[in-house]
Amino acid sequence: MAENERTSIESVLNEDRVFEPDEEFSRGAHIKSFEEYERIYDEAAKDPVAFWESVAESLHWFEPWHTPLVWTEPHAKWFVGGKTNVSYNCIDRHLETYRRNKAAIIWEGEPEDEIRTVTYQQLFNEVCRFANALKSLGVEKGDRVAIYMPMVPEAVFAMQACARIGATHTVIFGGFSADAIKDRVNDCACKVIITADGGYRRGKVLPLKETVDSAVESCPTVESVIVLKRAGNEVTMREGRDHWWHQIVAGKNTECPAEKLDSEHPLFILYTSGTTGKPKGILHTTGGYLTGAYITSKWVFDLKDEDTFWCTADVGWITGHSYVAYGPLANGSTVLMYEGAPNYPDFDRFWDIVERHRVTILYTAPTAIRAFLKWGDEYPERHDLSSLRLLGTVGEPINPEAWMWYHRVIGGSRCPIVDTWWQTETGSIMITPLPGATPTVPGTATRPFPGIIVDIQDRSGKSAEVDEGGFLTITHPYPSMLRTIWGDDERYRKQYWSEIPNVYFAGDGARRDKRGYYWIMGRVDDVINVSGHRLGTAEIESALVSHDAVAEAAVVGRPDEIKGQAIAAFVTLEGRHKPSEEMEEVLKKHVAKEIGSLAKPHDITFTEALPKTRSGKIMRRLLRELATTGEVKGDVTTLEDFSVLEKLREDEDGEA
Repeated sequence: MAENERTSIESVLNEDRVFEPDEEFSRGAHIKSFEEYERIYDEAAKDPVAFWESVAESLHWFEPWHTPLVWTEPHAKWFVGGKTNVSYNCIDRHLETYRRNKAAIIWEGEPEDEIRTVTYQQLFNEVCRFANALKSLGVEKGDRVAIYMPMVPEAVFAMQACARIGATHTVIFGGFSADAIKDRVNDCACKVIITADGGYRRGKVLPLKETVDSAVESCPTVESVIVLKRAGNEVTMREGRDHWWHQIVAGKNTECPAEKLDSEHPLFILYTSGTTGKPKGILHTTGGYLTGAYITSKWVFDLKDEDTFWCTADVGWITGHSYVAYGPLANGSTVLMYEGAPNYPDFDRFWDIVERHRVTILYTAPTAIRAFLKWGDEYPERHDLSSLRLLGTVGEPINPEAWMWYHRVIGGSRCPIVDTWWQTETGSIMITPLPGATPTVPGTATRPFPGIIVDIQDRSGKSAEVDEGGFLTITHPYPSMLRTIWGDDERYRKQYWSEIPNVYFAGDGARRDKRGYYWIMGRVDDVINVSGHRLGTAEIESALVSHDAVAEAAVVGRPDEIKGQAIAAFVTLEGRHKPSEEMEEVLKKHVAKEIGSLAKPHDITFTEALPKTRSGKIMRRLLRELATTGEVKGDVTTLEDFSVLEKLREDEDGEA
C-alpha cells in the first residue's frame, strides 16, 4: 500500500508508568483481581448473551423475557418479551429494605446555604406525585416530554416520573438556546415541556422559562409547560398552558403504580450535535439500557452502600443520565448533585463540597481536571479530601500529566482512577479499569468491560497489530446500545454501520498495546495526515499540555500544499505565561522532543479559552473549520460561550 493510501493511524505517545491496585482496596472490591476480571471477561466473550442475561436477572422484571437477543444488523432487541420499569428498579425495590430511609440524593445549590437530602421513600413520594401530575395533563405511555431544568432534584424526579408512566423523555441541557430547544422539541414532537423559572450559574440567574417561552412559539405539539419555582425571578405564565410545579402536584396521590413496560419501550431520546446543522436524537430503550447502567455503576465504581457518589455531570448529558439519574439509584446508592459552577464563589468549591459531604467517589471530566490543575494546588490543599476512595474521568481522553495530578493532588496517591471510554450512543461504559483488579497506566482506558467485544480495525475490517493505530469498533451487540436515530433510521445506518463491514464504528481512533490496553487517540475526523503519516490529535495535545506553560491545548489539521495537512494548535497558557513568538518556538521544540519532529505544530494560536460544549468537550470540529476556512458553518447549538468563537475569529484574522 502506498504511504498516502494507508488507513492506519500512527501512535506517537509513549507511557510506561504502571499503578497496581491497592491490596486493601482489592480485598473489599466487587472484582478483586486481574485474574478474576480476565476469567469473567473470557467467559463473557465466549457467550456475551448469557453474560448479559445473568446481569439482567439482578433487576426486577414483572414478566420474564422469552428471547434474550434478536439481532438483525444493525438493529438489536434485548430481553424480548420481558416487562420491567426503570423507575421501579431505581426506587420501589429498595423500599422493602433498609434503604427506605437512606439518602438517595444529597443536593447542594449554588447559593451555599441550600442543601437538601431526599431519602428513597421521599423520592418515591415525589416521583409518584409528579407522575400523577403528568397524567392529569393527558401524558400517556409513548408521549414525549422535554425536560429543560437546572441541576436540581426535581430534574431527576421528572425523569423518573416519565420512566414510571412510560413517557419518553428528552432532557435538554439548561444552558441551551431557544433555537436548540425548538429543534429538539419539534424533532420528537413533545407534548409537555418541564422547566423552571431560572437556575443559578456563577451567581447569576439563567432565565430558563423566558427561553422556553421563546422556543414554544415555534413548537406546535407542546400543550403544557410545567414550571418549577427555583430562583424566584419574574416570569410570564400563560393561562391554560403554563402550570406551576408546586400547584400541579398539590393534593396528588403519592402512589402511582409503575407501568409494566416492554423491555424495548423507548426510555429516552438524547440529542447530540452532528457535523450537519441538525442534532441527532439517540434513542435508548428500557431493559437493555438499565442493564448496562446498573452493572457498570456497580463494578466500575465499586459501589458500596456506604458510598456517597458524585458524578459532576449535568443530567442534560448522557453521563448525567447513566451515572446520576439511573445507574447509581438502581444500585441503591447515595448520589450527590450540585447545581452550580466549580469556581463559584471561589476556585475550591468542588473540594469544599467533597470535604463537607464526605464524598467517597468523584467522577468528572478531563477538561475540569485540567482547569483545576491550572487554578493551582492551593485550592484542593485547603480541604480534607481523605474521604475519597475512588476517582473517575469521563468525556474525552485524559492526558497523562493531568492524570498524574489528579492521582497525586486529589487522590492523595492512594485512590485508583477509572479512566472510562464510552459515548451517548453506547449508553454505558465500554472500556475501563475495574478499580480492584486492573493495573492502571496514565492516559489509557485499559481493557473492555465484560460483555463488550471491541476491536481496532482498518477500513476493510482487518484487525490492527499491536500498537498500530486504527478505528475503534464494537463487534457484538450489547444491551445498552442505541437502537436508532429518532425519526432517521437511514442516518443511523449510514453514520454507525456503513464505514466498516458488520461492526459498529465508534468514530474514534485507537491503538492496543502489548498489555491489551486501549489508547483512545481522538475522533477520526480529528486525525491529521502529515506527509502520508496519519497522526491522532490527542497525542499531540498531550505533548503540548505536558509543558509547564500550557493549561490546555487543541490540535486540528488544515490543508497544506506540500504536506497534505499541517498541524494547527490552539493553546491556552497558564496564567503567569504570556503569548509570544518565543513561546511558540519553545512549544514547537517541546513537541518535537516529546514525540518527534513529525508531530511538531506548523502554527500555534494562543487563546484565552477554547470553544467547548456545555459538558466540557473541546469542539475541535469548529477549530478545524476556522483553521481551514476562517469561518464556522456547522452546528454550534452545544457551544457554551459564543464569545470564545468570536475572539478566535479575530485572532485568526489578525494572524492572517
